[in-house]
Amino acid sequence: MTRTAFVTGATSGFGRAIAERFLDGGWQVVACGRRGERLQALKQRHGDAVHCACFDMRDPDAIAAALSDLPESFADVDLLANNAGLALGTAPAQQADLAQWKQMIDTNVTALVTLTHALLPRLIQARGLIVNISSIAANWPYSGGNVYGGTKAFVSQFSLGLRSDLHGTGVRVTSVEPGMAETEFTLVRTGGNQAASDALYAGAAPITAADIAEQTWWLAHLPPHLNINRIETMPVSQSFAGFQVHRGPA
Repeated sequence: MTRTAFVTGATSGFGRAIAERFLDGGWQVVACGRRGERLQALKQRHGDAVHCACFDMRDPDAIAAALSDLPESFADVDLLANNAGLALGTAPAQQADLAQWKQMIDTNVTALVTLTHALLPRLIQARGLIVNISSIAANWPYSGGNVYGGTKAFVSQFSLGLRSDLHGTGVRVTSVEPGMAETEFTLVRTGGNQAASDALYAGAAPITAADIAEQTWWLAHLPPHLNINRIETMPVSQSFAGFQVHRGPA
């Protein structure tokens, strides 16, 4: 029987790579995202193994409609990959754009819990797996990380809470927490500044989207009695910074 992965943010980055990896491995995929042309490109490559669900994760009515419109053959969900999310802005809190903060919360937190809540009955029925894409920003603060780091800390803690609540159901939950990864992440964060993105990753051998896709594939194919609670991954080139020290008047 073909297994089904439900992947959010499947139009780029980790989500696209996860969708491709599972499709190449013989799964079928519900591919979610806002950019319909990218979803259709995925379907053109993989055919009937892909169901495209084009909607904005921040719209709860759109989530409900997408789930009600699932074809019967895609209705049983074995894996939920909660990947859709974003970082906006690099300014310190006192200079940050409040609208960007709210957009990150709406996408990274509210949308994620709304979809997860809706899919829990199917995942319990399937004794499935939830993979929540968090970040090392959940664990290690940095200047300008403010609300983005806060949203990812929520994702990591929510994952642990799900593990506790789903005790006895057979559903597994993992928080995947990547470090520096070269995707469209920095382009989105900086409003499309390609030079800033290139400078950040230059010479760093960062994590790739394919690396996270392979981790997700591995998680999905572990023996069903094993649960990986969290995976924190950095490129070898990235480690821990020292504490900041301000000298002079406050």
